[in-house]
Amino acid sequence: MDNGRIGVWHPSFSRAPAPLAREAAARLDELGYSTLWLNEGPGSREPFAAAAMLLAATSKIKIGTGIANIWARDATAMAAGRSTLGEAHPGRFLLGIGVSHGSLVSWRGHEYGKPLTAMRAYLDGMNQAADSVIKGGDAPLLLAALRPKMLELSRDRADGAHSYLVPAEHTVMARDILGRDRLLVPEVGVVLERDPAKARAIAREHMSYYLTLPNYVNNLRHLGYTDDDLADGGSDRLADAIVGWGDEEAVVARVRAHLDAGADQVAIQPLTAGGADLADGMSQLERLARALDL
Repeated sequence: MDNGRIGVWHPSFSRAPAPLAREAAARLDELGYSTLWLNEGPGSREPFAAAAMLLAATSKIKIGTGIANIWARDATAMAAGRSTLGEAHPGRFLLGIGVSHGSLVSWRGHEYGKPLTAMRAYLDGMNQAADSVIKGGDAPLLLAALRPKMLELSRDRADGAHSYLVPAEHTVMARDILGRDRLLVPEVGVVLERDPAKARAIAREHMSYYLTLPNYVNNLRHLGYTDDDLADGGSDRLADAIVGWGDEEAVVARVRAHLDAGADQVAIQPLTAGGADLADGMSQLERLARALDL
Protein backbone atom coordinates (compact mmCIF):
# COMPACT_ATOMS: atom_id res chain seq x y z
CA MET A 1 0.00 0.00 0.00
CA ASP A 2 1.02 3.59 -0.61
CA ASN A 3 1.81 4.89 2.86
CA GLY A 4 0.16 8.19 2.01
CA ARG A 5 -3.14 6.33 2.26
CA ILE A 6 -2.90 5.20 5.91
CA GLY A 7 -3.37 7.59 8.83
CA VAL A 8 -4.09 7.28 12.54
CA TRP A 9 -7.01 8.58 14.61
CA HIS A 10 -6.56 8.19 18.37
CA PRO A 11 -7.97 10.35 21.20
CA SER A 12 -4.98 9.79 23.49
CA PHE A 13 -2.83 12.08 21.36
CA SER A 14 -5.11 14.93 22.49
CA ARG A 15 -5.06 13.89 26.15
CA ALA A 16 -1.83 12.07 27.06
CA PRO A 17 0.95 13.97 28.86
CA ALA A 18 2.76 16.12 26.32
CA PRO A 19 6.10 14.22 26.44
CA LEU A 20 4.33 10.90 25.78
CA ALA A 21 2.23 12.37 22.96
CA ARG A 22 5.29 13.87 21.29
CA GLU A 23 7.24 10.62 21.60
CA ALA A 24 4.37 8.55 20.20
CA ALA A 25 3.82 10.96 17.29
CA ALA A 26 7.51 10.80 16.43
CA ARG A 27 7.29 7.01 16.40
CA LEU A 28 4.31 7.12 14.02
CA ASP A 29 6.43 9.38 11.82
CA GLU A 30 9.22 6.78 11.82
CA LEU A 31 6.79 3.95 11.06
CA GLY A 32 5.54 5.73 7.94
CA TYR A 33 1.97 6.65 8.82
CA SER A 34 0.78 9.53 6.65
CA THR A 35 -1.41 11.59 8.98
CA LEU A 36 -2.25 11.81 12.67
CA TRP A 37 -5.78 13.07 13.34
CA LEU A 38 -6.54 14.92 16.59
CA ASN A 39 -10.01 15.16 18.09
CA GLU A 40 -11.61 17.95 20.11
CA GLY A 41 -13.95 17.25 22.99
CA PRO A 42 -14.27 17.26 26.78
CA GLY A 43 -10.86 16.58 28.29
CA SER A 44 -8.89 17.13 25.08
CA ARG A 45 -6.28 19.73 24.32
CA GLU A 46 -7.13 22.74 22.18
CA PRO A 47 -6.58 21.21 18.72
CA PHE A 48 -4.55 24.00 17.07
CA ALA A 49 -2.17 24.11 20.05
CA ALA A 50 -1.94 20.31 20.07
CA ALA A 51 -1.31 20.22 16.32
CA ALA A 52 1.47 22.82 16.64
CA MET A 53 3.08 20.79 19.43
CA LEU A 54 3.06 17.56 17.43
CA LEU A 55 4.10 19.18 14.16
CA ALA A 56 7.14 20.58 15.95
CA ALA A 57 7.96 17.12 17.34
CA THR A 58 7.87 15.38 13.95
CA SER A 59 9.34 15.88 10.50
CA LYS A 60 7.16 14.22 7.85
CA ILE A 61 3.82 13.07 9.21
CA LYS A 62 0.87 15.37 8.60
CA ILE A 63 -1.36 16.48 11.45
CA GLY A 64 -5.09 16.92 10.94
CA THR A 65 -7.95 17.99 13.17
CA GLY A 66 -10.66 15.37 13.27
CA ILE A 67 -12.49 17.48 14.11
CA ALA A 68 -12.22 21.09 15.27
CA ASN A 69 -15.63 22.12 16.63
CA ILE A 70 -17.14 25.19 14.97
CA TRP A 71 -18.85 26.08 18.27
CA ALA A 72 -15.49 26.30 20.08
CA ARG A 73 -14.14 29.30 18.12
CA ASP A 74 -15.53 31.84 15.70
CA ALA A 75 -14.92 31.63 11.97
CA THR A 76 -12.15 34.25 12.00
CA ALA A 77 -10.22 32.37 14.69
CA MET A 78 -10.62 29.12 12.72
CA ALA A 79 -9.39 30.75 9.52
CA ALA A 80 -6.43 32.30 11.33
CA GLY A 81 -5.46 28.97 12.90
CA ARG A 82 -5.63 27.25 9.53
CA SER A 83 -3.48 29.90 7.90
CA THR A 84 -0.93 30.03 10.73
CA LEU A 85 -0.22 26.30 10.83
CA GLY A 86 -0.32 26.10 7.04
CA GLU A 87 2.39 28.75 6.87
CA ALA A 88 4.52 27.32 9.69
CA HIS A 89 4.40 23.73 8.38
CA PRO A 90 3.80 23.80 4.61
CA GLY A 91 1.98 20.74 3.33
CA ARG A 92 1.70 19.13 6.76
CA PHE A 93 -1.54 20.46 8.26
CA LEU A 94 -5.13 19.58 7.40
CA LEU A 95 -8.12 21.31 8.96
CA GLY A 96 -11.16 19.18 9.61
CA ILE A 97 -14.13 21.06 11.06
CA GLY A 98 -17.56 19.91 12.14
CA VAL A 99 -20.86 20.87 13.74
CA SER A 100 -20.36 18.34 16.57
CA HIS A 101 -23.41 17.08 18.52
CA GLY A 102 -26.17 18.73 20.48
CA SER A 103 -25.04 17.45 23.88
CA LEU A 104 -21.46 18.64 23.34
CA VAL A 105 -22.57 22.01 22.01
CA SER A 106 -24.88 22.64 24.98
CA TRP A 107 -22.00 21.61 27.26
CA ARG A 108 -20.14 24.59 25.81
CA GLY A 109 -23.09 26.87 26.53
CA HIS A 110 -24.34 27.19 22.94
CA GLU A 111 -27.66 26.36 21.34
CA TYR A 112 -27.41 23.61 18.74
CA GLY A 113 -29.23 24.78 15.63
CA LYS A 114 -29.70 23.22 12.22
CA PRO A 115 -26.30 21.61 11.41
CA LEU A 116 -26.31 22.33 7.68
CA THR A 117 -27.41 25.93 8.13
CA ALA A 118 -24.81 26.46 10.85
CA MET A 119 -22.01 25.04 8.70
CA ARG A 120 -22.96 27.11 5.65
CA ALA A 121 -22.94 30.30 7.72
CA TYR A 122 -19.64 29.34 9.31
CA LEU A 123 -17.99 28.72 5.93
CA ASP A 124 -19.28 32.12 4.80
CA GLY A 125 -17.58 33.61 7.86
CA MET A 126 -14.29 31.85 7.12
CA ASN A 127 -14.37 33.17 3.56
CA GLN A 128 -15.10 36.70 4.76
CA ALA A 129 -12.18 36.44 7.22
CA ALA A 130 -9.72 35.41 4.51
CA ASP A 131 -8.66 38.98 3.76
CA SER A 132 -8.13 39.89 7.41
CA VAL A 133 -6.07 36.94 8.68
CA ILE A 134 -2.36 36.29 8.17
CA LYS A 135 -1.65 34.88 4.73
CA GLY A 136 -0.23 31.40 5.19
CA GLY A 137 -0.15 28.02 3.59
CA ASP A 138 -3.13 26.59 1.78
CA ALA A 139 -4.07 23.87 4.29
CA PRO A 140 -6.83 21.56 2.99
CA LEU A 141 -10.25 22.04 4.57
CA LEU A 142 -12.41 18.97 5.23
CA LEU A 143 -15.88 18.84 6.73
CA ALA A 144 -17.05 16.18 9.16
CA ALA A 145 -19.78 14.68 7.02
CA LEU A 146 -22.09 11.68 7.23
CA ARG A 147 -25.40 12.38 5.49
CA PRO A 148 -25.78 13.31 1.80
CA LYS A 149 -26.43 17.05 2.24
CA MET A 150 -23.32 17.60 4.38
CA LEU A 151 -21.32 15.53 1.89
CA GLU A 152 -22.63 17.76 -0.89
CA LEU A 153 -21.52 20.81 1.09
CA SER A 154 -18.08 19.17 1.52
CA ARG A 155 -17.93 18.83 -2.24
CA ASP A 156 -19.10 22.35 -3.03
CA ARG A 157 -17.48 24.43 -0.28
CA ALA A 158 -14.47 22.45 0.97
CA ASP A 159 -11.66 20.15 -0.15
CA GLY A 160 -13.45 17.02 0.98
CA ALA A 161 -14.92 15.09 3.88
CA HIS A 162 -13.81 13.31 7.03
CA SER A 163 -16.23 10.59 8.18
CA TYR A 164 -16.38 8.66 11.44
CA LEU A 165 -18.02 5.43 12.62
CA VAL A 166 -18.91 4.33 9.11
CA PRO A 167 -18.99 0.99 7.29
CA ALA A 168 -17.48 0.59 3.84
CA GLU A 169 -20.85 1.05 2.16
CA HIS A 170 -20.90 4.62 3.48
CA THR A 171 -17.54 5.24 1.84
CA VAL A 172 -19.04 4.10 -1.47
CA MET A 173 -21.91 6.57 -1.05
CA ALA A 174 -19.62 9.39 0.04
CA ARG A 175 -17.31 8.96 -2.93
CA ASP A 176 -20.26 8.95 -5.30
CA ILE A 177 -21.46 12.28 -3.87
CA LEU A 178 -18.05 13.92 -3.58
CA GLY A 179 -16.85 13.02 -7.05
CA ARG A 180 -13.28 12.10 -7.84
CA ASP A 181 -11.53 15.41 -7.09
CA ARG A 182 -12.38 15.77 -3.39
CA LEU A 183 -10.58 14.16 -0.46
CA LEU A 184 -12.34 11.43 1.49
CA VAL A 185 -10.87 10.24 4.79
CA PRO A 186 -12.98 7.80 6.84
CA GLU A 187 -11.97 6.81 10.37
CA VAL A 188 -12.03 3.04 10.89
CA GLY A 189 -11.82 1.34 14.29
CA VAL A 190 -9.58 -1.73 14.37
CA VAL A 191 -8.63 -4.30 16.98
CA LEU A 192 -6.05 -7.05 16.71
CA GLU A 193 -8.08 -9.74 18.43
CA ARG A 194 -8.97 -13.09 16.84
CA ASP A 195 -11.57 -14.21 19.40
CA PRO A 196 -14.97 -13.05 18.05
CA ALA A 197 -16.55 -12.57 21.48
CA LYS A 198 -13.63 -10.50 22.80
CA ALA A 199 -13.33 -8.45 19.61
CA ARG A 200 -17.04 -7.67 19.49
CA ALA A 201 -17.06 -6.74 23.17
CA ILE A 202 -14.33 -4.17 22.45
CA ALA A 203 -16.26 -2.94 19.41
CA ARG A 204 -19.44 -2.50 21.48
CA GLU A 205 -17.56 -0.67 24.22
CA HIS A 206 -16.27 1.68 21.53
CA MET A 207 -19.63 2.15 19.79
CA SER A 208 -21.88 2.43 22.85
CA TYR A 209 -21.37 6.17 23.43
CA TYR A 210 -21.68 7.07 19.75
CA LEU A 211 -24.94 5.14 19.51
CA THR A 212 -26.45 7.67 21.93
CA LEU A 213 -25.77 10.53 19.49
CA PRO A 214 -28.48 11.22 16.89
CA ASN A 215 -26.06 12.15 14.10
CA TYR A 216 -24.47 8.70 14.09
CA VAL A 217 -27.70 6.82 14.74
CA ASN A 218 -29.54 8.58 11.92
CA ASN A 219 -26.68 7.92 9.52
CA LEU A 220 -26.64 4.21 10.34
CA ARG A 221 -30.42 4.02 9.94
CA HIS A 222 -30.04 5.73 6.57
CA LEU A 223 -27.65 2.90 5.62
CA GLY A 224 -30.22 0.26 6.55
CA TYR A 225 -29.33 -0.67 10.12
CA THR A 226 -32.31 -1.36 12.37
CA ASP A 227 -33.23 -0.59 15.97
CA ASP A 228 -32.04 -4.08 16.88
CA ASP A 229 -28.65 -3.32 15.33
CA LEU A 230 -28.38 -0.09 17.33
CA ALA A 231 -29.42 -1.45 20.75
CA ASP A 232 -27.13 -2.50 23.61
CA GLY A 233 -23.92 -1.19 22.08
CA GLY A 234 -24.65 -2.66 18.66
CA SER A 235 -25.45 -6.02 17.11
CA ASP A 236 -22.83 -8.45 15.85
CA ARG A 237 -23.75 -7.28 12.36
CA LEU A 238 -23.02 -3.65 13.22
CA ALA A 239 -19.87 -4.43 15.20
CA ASP A 240 -18.49 -6.40 12.27
CA ALA A 241 -19.35 -3.59 9.83
CA ILE A 242 -17.88 -0.74 11.86
CA VAL A 243 -14.78 -2.34 13.39
CA GLY A 244 -12.12 -4.32 11.57
CA TRP A 245 -11.02 -7.13 13.90
CA GLY A 246 -9.01 -10.32 13.75
CA ASP A 247 -5.38 -10.90 12.83
CA GLU A 248 -3.27 -8.48 10.84
CA GLU A 249 -4.48 -9.90 7.54
CA ALA A 250 -8.13 -9.39 8.48
CA VAL A 251 -7.55 -5.80 9.59
CA VAL A 252 -5.60 -4.98 6.43
CA ALA A 253 -8.51 -6.40 4.41
CA ARG A 254 -10.90 -4.01 6.16
CA VAL A 255 -8.63 -1.07 5.39
CA ARG A 256 -8.45 -2.17 1.76
CA ALA A 257 -12.26 -2.38 1.63
CA HIS A 258 -12.53 1.34 2.38
CA LEU A 259 -9.75 2.23 -0.05
CA ASP A 260 -11.39 0.13 -2.75
CA ALA A 261 -14.68 1.87 -1.93
CA GLY A 262 -13.14 5.25 -2.76
CA ALA A 263 -11.28 6.53 0.32
CA ASP A 264 -8.15 8.57 -0.35
CA GLN A 265 -6.87 7.72 3.11
CA VAL A 266 -8.11 5.52 5.96
CA ALA A 267 -7.49 6.83 9.48
CA ILE A 268 -7.26 3.72 11.64
CA GLN A 269 -8.19 3.92 15.32
CA PRO A 270 -6.71 1.08 17.40
CA LEU A 271 -9.26 -0.01 19.99
CA THR A 272 -8.58 -1.55 23.37
CA ALA A 273 -10.62 -3.02 26.21
CA GLY A 274 -11.31 -0.38 28.83
CA GLY A 275 -11.14 2.56 26.44
CA ALA A 276 -8.36 4.55 24.80
CA ASP A 277 -4.91 3.45 25.92
CA LEU A 278 -1.92 5.03 24.18
CA ALA A 279 0.58 2.26 24.95
CA ASP A 280 -1.69 -0.55 23.77
CA GLY A 281 -2.79 1.51 20.78
CA MET A 282 0.82 2.10 19.78
CA SER A 283 1.55 -1.62 20.12
CA GLN A 284 -1.22 -2.39 17.62
CA LEU A 285 -0.03 0.37 15.30
CA GLU A 286 3.50 -1.06 15.37
CA ARG A 287 2.19 -4.46 14.32
CA LEU A 288 -0.09 -3.00 11.67
CA ALA A 289 2.66 -0.87 10.18
CA ARG A 290 4.48 -4.04 9.23
CA ALA A 291 1.31 -5.70 7.92
CA LEU A 292 0.40 -2.60 5.90
CA ASP A 293 3.95 -2.47 4.54
CA LEU A 294 4.34 1.24 5.32
